[in-house]
Amino acid sequence: MLGIKRPEKPERKLDIPDGLWLRCDSCNEILYRKTLEQNLFICPRCNHHFRIGCRKYVEILLDDAKLDELDANLAPADPLGFPDYPDKIRKTQAKTGLKEGFIYGRGAISGIPVAFGAMDFSFFGGSMGSVVGEKIARAIRLGKDERRPVVIVATSGGARMQEGINSLMQMAKTSAELALLARAGIPYIGILIDPCTAGVMASFASLGDVIIAEPGALLGFAGARVIEQTIREKLPEGFQRSDFMLKHGMIDMVVSRRDMRETVARLLGLLFQAPVAQQTQLPV
Repeated sequence: MLGIKRPEKPERKLDIPDGLWLRCDSCNEILYRKTLEQNLFICPRCNHHFRIGCRKYVEILLDDAKLDELDANLAPADPLGFPDYPDKIRKTQAKTGLKEGFIYGRGAISGIPVAFGAMDFSFFGGSMGSVVGEKIARAIRLGKDERRPVVIVATSGGARMQEGINSLMQMAKTSAELALLARAGIPYIGILIDPCTAGVMASFASLGDVIIAEPGALLGFAGARVIEQTIREKLPEGFQRSDFMLKHGMIDMVVSRRDMRETVARLLGLLFQAPVAQQTQLPV
C-alpha cells in the first residue's frame, strides 16, 4: 500500500576474524594473511617487507627455528621515576609476550654455532634502554667467550627516553664489547631491518664486519625532516632507505628476507672457521 514503508532487511555481517587480511603499506594491495606468512611477510606484488617480530627471525634464520634463549626474564626498571613508565612497561609486556625488546642466546645457522640476538620494534619502538643494552652486551660476550660468530637483527627508534643517561650509556657499552670481540678475531654480522635509527644505528648496529639490510629499510641517525630543517635543502628521493645507503657505502648488502639465511650462512663460512674439536664442545 502507498505510504507504508517496508522494514529494511538487516545487513548480514560476515564473520571475518581480525587480522585475516592485511593491507600492504607500500602498494595498498589487500593480502590474505596465511599467504603472506608463507611468503615470509613479503608482499608478492611489490616486494615490500612487512615488519615482523624477533621470534619470527629465529624461525627464519636459525637451524630448526631453535634458540637456546638466555636471560629471558630480565625486565626494565624505572631508574628515573618517569611518570607512568612502569605501567606502560607492564602493558607492553602483556601485549607482546616479551619481558624486553631484545632476545638472545645460542643457536646455529647451517650447522655453525652462533650467538644470536634480535630486537623487536613492537616493544617500545625497539628503543634501547639499560636492559636491552645489557642483553646485547651479553650476547656479544657470549660470542667472545665461546668463540661463536655474533649475529644480531637490529631495529629501533633509538635510545629510550624514559631512562635518560642510563639508556645513552648503552651506546658506548655495546660498542666497547664489539671492540673486544674484534680483538678476539670473531666476526659480527649485523642485519638491519625497518626502521633502524638514532642511537642504535649510531652504535652497535653499524659496527658489523658485514652490514646487511632488508630491502626498503629506513636507516639513519636523525630523521629526514630534521635534516631538511637543519641544512635547509630538499633531500634526494629514497634518502636513508637501504638501497640509497648501499649506493653511498654505508652498508655492505641489501638482501631479501627469502635469501637472508643462505646469505648469512655463506658469510659465516667465509669469515669464520672454528676447529672441529672446538665446535663439538660448544652447546647449540
